[in-house]
Amino acid sequence: MHARFVRGAVRSAAVAAAVTGTLTWAPAANAQPSEPTPSSSAAAADTPAPDAGSVEITTRDTAGDVLPGAAFLLLDSAGQEAGRGTTDAQGKLTFPDLAPGVYRLKETASGSPLHEVVADQDVIVTPGATTRLTITDSFKAAKVLLQAKDDKTGKLLSGATVNIGTGTSTLLTLTTGAKGTASGELPVFSRKTDFWVKQVKAPAGYDLYKPSKTFTAGPGAPVTVTVTNSKTATSPKPHPSDKPTPKPTGTPSTPADTPGSGTGGAKPSAPATGTPDAESSSTAAASLHGDSSPPNPAGSLAHTGANATPWIAAGAGLLVIAGAVSLIAVHRRTTTESEPDDNSKTD
Repeated sequence: MHARFVRGAVRSAAVAAAVTGTLTWAPAANAQPSEPTPSSSAAAADTPAPDAGSVEITTRDTAGDVLPGAAFLLLDSAGQEAGRGTTDAQGKLTFPDLAPGVYRLKETASGSPLHEVVADQDVIVTPGATTRLTITDSFKAAKVLLQAKDDKTGKLLSGATVNIGTGTSTLLTLTTGAKGTASGELPVFSRKTDFWVKQVKAPAGYDLYKPSKTFTAGPGAPVTVTVTNSKTATSPKPHPSDKPTPKPTGTPSTPADTPGSGTGGAKPSAPATGTPDAESSSTAAASLHGDSSPPNPAGSLAHTGANATPWIAAGAGLLVIAGAVSLIAVHRRTTTESEPDDNSKTD
């Protein structure tokens, strides 16, 4: 019934419009909201949150030069990627519109074959502020090969220790092994760095290499350092005639021609044939003087430190006296024996 009424109303309106020509009809407005225009949507997206912050990175090397092309990745506290990018020609990179919090910054590439990347680090973003960081990428270390050689034969020598450094700083110490070589990594601070080499321990049987050598090394480049050693000179064995005269000890001896010298150098004369032996002579001399001390052994002189010449002279005098006494005794005995014979002849 309602539908019949609506159809009738529409028919009546159509008739009235045909009669008067002034009546119009329009459908009711849609109740659903309309979609925003593209321009208003873009404006809302470009407007940052009132408490957003940002991170600005500047990348340099240890020589102070900027590094373009360095790649970085930024992770939020949940480990999700919050941004990534590479530094421009001025070595700069910016991560905008970051919610306040702690982020993790990772350098994935230095943008140069001569440089290393830095370790990961935390970055704190504060509301409405820009956190500025300077990233310094170090140069790659130089590869050093040390050799120690015999200066005559070129044989590689083990046990040689050297220090390598620059300025007043020692950066690397190497000791050659059984093959006469050693290797290590030497820190480099520029594209070309000058270094010095000084040997602090020589191989066994060799003299120390005292001169200080210098060389130049670049980042990541191999370099060979060679030190030479000469054999230690051995002193020749002394010839018997080259032996040094031993130094005298104690009080120097008295010259031979000085009277009273105990070592005057006078050689005792050999006993003459037919003379009494030294023992009997010494005994006779001792009996005359009442000396009861035992005589010296035959064939030897007393080593008392006195000159032997006076003793020889005294011995000769004693012998003469003993001979004279013997002659007197014999003469008296002969006289005594002859006296009775004379008396008998007288009677």
